[in-house]
Amino acid sequence: MGLEIRKFVNYSELVHIEGFKKVDKPLHIFAVAAVITNPWSGQYIDDLKPEIQSFAPILGQELSERILKIAGGPDHVEAYGKAAVVGTEGEIEHGSAFTHTLRFGNFFRNAVDAKTYLIFTNTRGPANAPIMIPLMDKHDPGKRSHYHTIQFAISDSPAANEIVIALGGADGGRPHHRIGDRYQDLKELGNDIDDPAKK
Repeated sequence: MGLEIRKFVNYSELVHIEGFKKVDKPLHIFAVAAVITNPWSGQYIDDLKPEIQSFAPILGQELSERILKIAGGPDHVEAYGKAAVVGTEGEIEHGSAFTHTLRFGNFFRNAVDAKTYLIFTNTRGPANAPIMIPLMDKHDPGKRSHYHTIQFAISDSPAANEIVIALGGADGGRPHHRIGDRYQDLKELGNDIDDPAKK
């Protein structure tokens, strides 16, 4: 069976006021999702690799091209992330199969000249389940200002035999961010950046 995409869904919001205060520059938060038929639905398959290698690059390229159009180009992506929501006849592993491969993520990462990994969620649920896409800075994983979460839902997706695969992004950090970053914490605690739990 080839890759079957039922539909694409775009999500976009422009934030003008946050915390009862106008923002200096409206924050654009955006996402794109593909609703696909789960090729392993309702059965246990030992080897997922053939479908990963066949389908992940198609999804990675298609979603990357679409999200960059929503963003207005790669220069408008400062934070990014990804998510999968598997329908109830599938495994969490089925969503992970498509999102946790460089054959998927490298399209978006390379397009926006990023250095960090794509932060992620992989969940299972019925139609209208929340799609939660965590974001972080594309260059610096410790930059807390760019820790966002995009949340939206698709009323008829995923069906039991489907998977929603999504990419998300933002053109800036959280409005009025004021909690510092992890490097300041490490300095104050006297902890090492490579082993932040220990001194």
